[in-house]
Amino acid sequence: MKRKILVVDDDVAIVEVLEMRLTAMGYDVTATADPQAAVTAVDETRFDLALIDLRMEPTDGIALMEAVHTRQPRLPVLIMTAHGTIETAVDAVQRGAFDYLTKPFLRDELRAKIGRALASRRWARDRERLLTVGQTLASSGVMARVLDAVAQGAVETTEADRCVVFQQEHGKLVPMASAGTPSPSWPALEAAAVAAMTKGIPVTFPGETGSIVAAPLVVQKGPAGALVIETARGVEPTEDDLELLALFSSQAASAVRTTHELERLRSGALAALGRMATEVAHELKNPLAGLRLYARHLEQRLGKSGDDDGAGLAQKITATVDHLAAVVQEITAFGRPPELHRVPTALHALLDECVGFAQAKCETPGIEVFRAYDAACPEALLDARELRKAFLNLVINGLESLRSGGRLNVSTSYAAETRAVTIVVEDTGHGMSEETLARIFDLFFTTKPQGTGLGMALARSVIDLHGGELTVHSALGKGTRVTIRLPIEPAGGARA
Repeated sequence: MKRKILVVDDDVAIVEVLEMRLTAMGYDVTATADPQAAVTAVDETRFDLALIDLRMEPTDGIALMEAVHTRQPRLPVLIMTAHGTIETAVDAVQRGAFDYLTKPFLRDELRAKIGRALASRRWARDRERLLTVGQTLASSGVMARVLDAVAQGAVETTEADRCVVFQQEHGKLVPMASAGTPSPSWPALEAAAVAAMTKGIPVTFPGETGSIVAAPLVVQKGPAGALVIETARGVEPTEDDLELLALFSSQAASAVRTTHELERLRSGALAALGRMATEVAHELKNPLAGLRLYARHLEQRLGKSGDDDGAGLAQKITATVDHLAAVVQEITAFGRPPELHRVPTALHALLDECVGFAQAKCETPGIEVFRAYDAACPEALLDARELRKAFLNLVINGLESLRSGGRLNVSTSYAAETRAVTIVVEDTGHGMSEETLARIFDLFFTTKPQGTGLGMALARSVIDLHGGELTVHSALGKGTRVTIRLPIEPAGGARA
């Protein structure tokens, strides 16, 4: 991609000479003798450098530079003058110029100062992008957000057409984030990613348009994916580009590594908490059952005596005890993960059952529910009883987030090559903040007044037991999408 240079001088002959020289050097030049036309050009185009004459009419170069900097604050400016005094240079630099050029121009001086200005601008921009990604990595526990920032930063700093971050999952490369334009050759990007992971170092290949560069994401024992960019036609990656890609890939790898560590710590903590919760739930079960009997007995006696207010209070006690009993039941279920009893299951019928039950419980009017099932999806060896709990929780969550006029979509798609089905439950509800999204699987965390804070943890536990994956994407005001990937049979094809 050619660097864009703006040239402004009220001497038409100098404008023509500079345009010719800079074009011959390989730059994309916009040259004008009109300061107002220069300001308009800056409004319409992002330049990499500006060369501005110091003494012009009716606007001098310093004033024009300041007008340019109000529109593009980081644009380096070289002030051109035929009166190259120290005072002129100091004044220009103090007021925002990168450097100055004296007339008549010496070719080597022109080339050197332009090169230094462009390099300074690029490294300032690169540092800014790296800082942005680093801050995202430090402040966000959501891996997807960090990888998105890495992909966007890689595109902007290397001037690539596109970037894809691949992660290796179950022996396959999965795109986790991307930025830029769609690739005309997806297999070429995957091949470059595989080569980088195999060699363990950045690699470069010719692409259909420009060049493809891939850097491995090294996590603990070895590469766990790759960061891949593809440049525009005629743009060759430099050594600086390779170093930047290595930095971005290390940040992406850090995000993946942090996520793995959090998952490992969470698994151990949840197992210990589950055992403790089971013991507590066992101790609460019998007293709660007795308390419910006493409350029901009190409610009946007060009702017979005509004390309606007292009977109403007794009903509230009964309802509260029922809620506590439900919490105890869910704690027990979480603390003792079941053994799966897999049988051939019609997945679509199971989803229909859950959607129907959830709709019967939903009290919000005017909600639309759409179903789009893949007819190619076969029966699957699943534990319908356990999956019913997971699906029902997800569908109810989606419906409860909707207002009148909202929509819930439930869809499936079957991939014969992986023998896996993907279920998507997506709503147009209020969505979640990043803070809430980062905690949705935490035990006892809930945003519902009557929620137990165990539903999402139970749902993920059931999906994990089936060898599947559950992911959640959400944004405030835009809704939530839950994606479940389930193998249609257990690993190895054995029945549980």
